[in-house]
Amino acid sequence: MAKPVVAIVGRPNVGKSQLFNRLAGRRLSIVEDTPGVTRDRLYADCEWRGREFQIIDTGGIEPSNDNEILQFMRMQAEAAIGAADVIILITDLRTGVTAADEDVASMLQRSRKPIVLAVNKNDTPGDVPPDFYEFYNLGLGDPMPISALHGYGTGDLLDECWKHFPEEWEDEEDEDVIKVAFIGKPNVGKSSLTNQILGEERVIVSSIAGTTRDSVDTRYDNEKGKYVLIDTAGIRKKSKVDERVEKFSVMRSLMAVERADVCVIMIDALEGVTEQDTKVAGEAHNAGKACIIVVNKWDLVEKDGRTMDEYTNRVREGLSYMPYAPVLFISAKTGQRVNKLFDLINHVYEQNHRRIPTGQLNSVLAEATARVQPPTDKGRRLKIYYMTQSGVCPPTFVCFCNDARLFHFSYQRYLENQIRALYGLEGTPIRMVIRQKGDK
Repeated sequence: MAKPVVAIVGRPNVGKSQLFNRLAGRRLSIVEDTPGVTRDRLYADCEWRGREFQIIDTGGIEPSNDNEILQFMRMQAEAAIGAADVIILITDLRTGVTAADEDVASMLQRSRKPIVLAVNKNDTPGDVPPDFYEFYNLGLGDPMPISALHGYGTGDLLDECWKHFPEEWEDEEDEDVIKVAFIGKPNVGKSSLTNQILGEERVIVSSIAGTTRDSVDTRYDNEKGKYVLIDTAGIRKKSKVDERVEKFSVMRSLMAVERADVCVIMIDALEGVTEQDTKVAGEAHNAGKACIIVVNKWDLVEKDGRTMDEYTNRVREGLSYMPYAPVLFISAKTGQRVNKLFDLINHVYEQNHRRIPTGQLNSVLAEATARVQPPTDKGRRLKIYYMTQSGVCPPTFVCFCNDARLFHFSYQRYLENQIRALYGLEGTPIRMVIRQKGDK
């Protein structure tokens, strides 16, 4: 069965993200003493008393506010409430019960879901202070004193949530899922593409650059397979990263690249490949990830019969270090060619995991060295004894030779091209490791 879902909600800056990180056991959500840092819904898997469950961190709910971002945050919180089996309402002991707390409590009661009231920032163990008892006025039953910072009371809080979990039954094991990270500079349409695929406003979309701050994971199944879609914050130039919060966001995006199986590198069709695009794509290339270059906003480009070929050549020129990555032209807004994306994702994922038998590799090596002789230096010729594949993700090949200093980079590139000519390996970088005779 699906795991029980626990949503953490409350007004801004009461410690929701701190509790989320505490329960998740790692820093997944940005914690900063600034209201409105968390904007989208964040998910994490947890376990308590033998039951696995999922927790959702939400943006702070401001019941009455005309700000566009804050209205979206409220919509995201309401979506999390609708999906939850249990709701934790976080309040702040230091500020006491506020009008916003009362409005949020009233909204939660209308959901008719089990609600556990937590009073955070109760940082001193022992008896609770007299101010604690005013939280009974919210009409949500017995409040629970906790300290998300120190972890006090979180076990009792989870015990209370556990009581409301739906009954458990056996379910078949999930098949392997492909983790897909959408990466790129700000405002290229990463969140719009995620929403277009899901058919819902899963993440906030705004023309304001930097709207997405955390990396947001969403499970998605279709006839092509099972996926986790990771919408990341846009990676800007370091000189433009002023806010401390945004520095955390960039770090989260780079972490998302590390845990992804496939990186979808998004380019703005109106701007073309910029210097920042080359740096973003370089992160995925250096991490050895399967890559797809997606040119978004193609519906806004004036076209003739040669436009796509000419644009592809410009992309290849701008990202010359990754000629292996397929290029797809889409419009996240209209859905143009988005349906072709998952065939490409499956293809490059398989190529990134591909293994080539040692016997076949050495046949390629023998033919390649016969066609183009290995380099020489001062009368000493490079001898390559044999080649074998040592790993995948990315495919990694080890060449054993007489002198590693003679194995020039250009000859490594030549051998790589020979392997690609025979076996494709589209969408994945290749690693070549040189071992000299006598090396351990």
